[in-house]
Amino acid sequence: MSRDLEQYLRGDVKSTPFCPGCGHGILMNQILRAIDETGLSMEKMLFVSGIGCAAWIPSPHFNADTLHTLHGRAVAFATGAKMFNPELKVVVISGDGDLASIGGNHLIHAARRDIDLTVICANNMIYGMTGGQVASTTPLGALSATTAEGNLYRPFDLCKLVQGAGGTFVARYSVTQTALLKEAIKKALFMNHFTFIDVLSPCPTQYGRRNRYDSPAAMLKTLMEACITSEEAESLGPEGIEGKIVTGEFNNGRT
Repeated sequence: MSRDLEQYLRGDVKSTPFCPGCGHGILMNQILRAIDETGLSMEKMLFVSGIGCAAWIPSPHFNADTLHTLHGRAVAFATGAKMFNPELKVVVISGDGDLASIGGNHLIHAARRDIDLTVICANNMIYGMTGGQVASTTPLGALSATTAEGNLYRPFDLCKLVQGAGGTFVARYSVTQTALLKEAIKKALFMNHFTFIDVLSPCPTQYGRRNRYDSPAAMLKTLMEACITSEEAESLGPEGIEGKIVTGEFNNGRT
């Protein structure tokens, strides 16, 4: 973390709890850089998280008001806080298991109601903290603590899910696309609508080991090779994007 971002961290923060190679530290860095570049005051922001590895991004690190809530209920608590104090800039930062599996109903209905929240999903495609169980985002065939012979069910495309529910701004980037990710966060923070960013963040401990990645670096390399932009996807066509992950802005506030 660079010196100019230390002002956004609590004074007693010396290190993060994330495993070596986890992408959540990169995401935390880009969130703070986005806030710094937009000039938003942390005193006018509330960060809400549920339970899981990603929930540790704002709490206890951010030098701001944070609300660490029940598993799957981050969006519900954030909705209540926003209704009580509409002047707050409320940002939800949590994982895919928390937001889309246990908390899936809260996510789709907040999008449907177009509640003024920014939701950042740190998507590692597994339950990272609670034991490596299969999640609603786990790829077909992937191994987890509860799918020892491979996941049998299709994963959610979280961007399509939130788009279908009515999210005003919907984007997806990986932690390997730092500049694009930061710009998407900046855009989301300045919209007075429901905004959602799906952030692909590798989990070397629970996902990587089970799925036989040699190292965290190998996971990051695979992610970089798999991610293509929405513009590239259009030029390649349906067959060309098989096995790829399409990144970009899918709803940009104008559609």
